[in-house]
Amino acid sequence: MQKERFAMQVAVHLFLVRGTQVLLLRRYNTGYEDGNYSVPAGHLDGNEEVKTAAIREAKEECGIEIDPANLEIVGVMHRRSNDERIDFFVAAIEWRGEIINAEPNKCDELVWVDMDKLPPNVIPYVRQALSNFRRKQWFDSFGWEPAFELKK
Repeated sequence: MQKERFAMQVAVHLFLVRGTQVLLLRRYNTGYEDGNYSVPAGHLDGNEEVKTAAIREAKEECGIEIDPANLEIVGVMHRRSNDERIDFFVAAIEWRGEIINAEPNKCDELVWVDMDKLPPNVIPYVRQALSNFRRKQWFDSFGWEPAFELKK
């Protein structure tokens, strides 16, 4: 009998960038990290390419359209919190339409902030991913215990 293969959630996070600023959304009434800032994000629906998911989330959460040619995959994170996940981080500096809060039942504030002056209540792994983006670090692991400790 074959052992069932491990499966994990995959999500895409969108950095909408304007100069040194990034758009943050404050989560509201979702049951996860409510009151804290994140970026437009969501799970891949299955049979969906990463950039396609980012474009869908931009429309669903911010009411804007993004051409796939204007998206750049800028990072990947293998993350563990309550479960294990793979997060893709995608950046855009061009889009069509005016950014609006298209999901007021899940978000109670949109705000542009300087990436060097993030508010203290940015979700920790999102803060780390933004820092990685600024440093051009493409991959990171987050939320894991050190695999080993050096002996003194």
